[in-house]
Amino acid sequence: MKVKKYTAPTMPEAMKQIRAELGNDAVILNSKIVTTGGFLGLFKKENIEVIAAIDEVVQAERKMQFEQPKVKVKPIVKPMPTMENREVVPLTSRNVAPSIPNPLPKQQTNEGNKKPDVDMLAEIAGLKKMLQTITEQQTDLPLPEPIQNCVQRLLDQEVPKDIRDELLTSLLQKWYSNGSGANEREVKKWLRQELYDRLSTLSFGRITFTKKYINLVGPTGVGKTTTLAKIAAECALKYKKRVALITTDTYRIAAIDQLKTYAKILNVPLEVCYSLEDYKQACEAFKDYDIILIDTAGRNFRNQQYVEDLKKVVDFEHDMETFLVLALTAKQKDMMDIYEQFSLIKINKFIFTKADETSTYGAMLHLMKTSHIGVAYITNGQNVPDDMISANREQVTNLILGVE
Repeated sequence: MKVKKYTAPTMPEAMKQIRAELGNDAVILNSKIVTTGGFLGLFKKENIEVIAAIDEVVQAERKMQFEQPKVKVKPIVKPMPTMENREVVPLTSRNVAPSIPNPLPKQQTNEGNKKPDVDMLAEIAGLKKMLQTITEQQTDLPLPEPIQNCVQRLLDQEVPKDIRDELLTSLLQKWYSNGSGANEREVKKWLRQELYDRLSTLSFGRITFTKKYINLVGPTGVGKTTTLAKIAAECALKYKKRVALITTDTYRIAAIDQLKTYAKILNVPLEVCYSLEDYKQACEAFKDYDIILIDTAGRNFRNQQYVEDLKKVVDFEHDMETFLVLALTAKQKDMMDIYEQFSLIKINKFIFTKADETSTYGAMLHLMKTSHIGVAYITNGQNVPDDMISANREQVTNLILGVE
């Protein structure tokens, strides 16, 4: 692939230069306004700088179409001279064939074959660097249609700009290195693999029973109590564990009554704790149980004192795993603000609720990338113990790309 930068007073003049040198098949990768000249900051002149690229294979094919075929000239056979008119040729030049250059040594030929590979790697590296400068205002620049459709999907999902730019750079690298002939289905496979690989450093999946205490924290209204009941049902019914419940949500009588109802249905004990002393007594009472699930009060996440108050009721240091519960219907900024407040305590994984109440999941991807924290569960309804699935990389990727 050949990449070149052009500078001209106007875009039409820049396009004229590009067509003259690269042809009509050239692709515009980037364009911006630059200033040149001037004196002491004055009289500067605005020009437009355009970066264009052309697949050298396509350019070569175009060139061959316009080349004239070589015409073979039939040699003229002269009559054999007779003895009378034979010309006497000096001995130094008589019957000496023209010299033929020796073929290149094998080693030299091999080195020549390696040079295009080195040049291609250099061009790809240069392209990667240039594509990283693409700005959000330039998303309307001409892109190959399959790539444009994938970028539009990311925009619809409200995937943040920095992640979109990374993915676009990778897609364009694959597009040109594979000969610019991929269809939309293949480009979607590239995008899916790129998303999947970016989640490889995160931890996913349900509780592993390596910790005895599982604590759910989060703002009000995200569904912590219902989610706690779903986890309790999974542990008791599917994994046959002895489960006990603790709630510190003493601010809402309805929350205690709701959890009592779930505890009665599941036939598991429940303790209500108002202080750290109550919490320690409950833990002592449940010391023979396999797992203890803790429900905390949902309060205004903007009040940092709320997180400090949690430490006065729950012992986060002893055999504890903490999940931050967030609703996928929340705004990206709200999610980040909530995480920053709760980061005063160690968050092991996220639980995302209300997946059935939204169709955009870009905020989830942004939070995971920023915090470097994975996902334990994703809930998609109110039914207990159903409507909850253990999260994994494939599932999160499918949510972003709209794959069933």
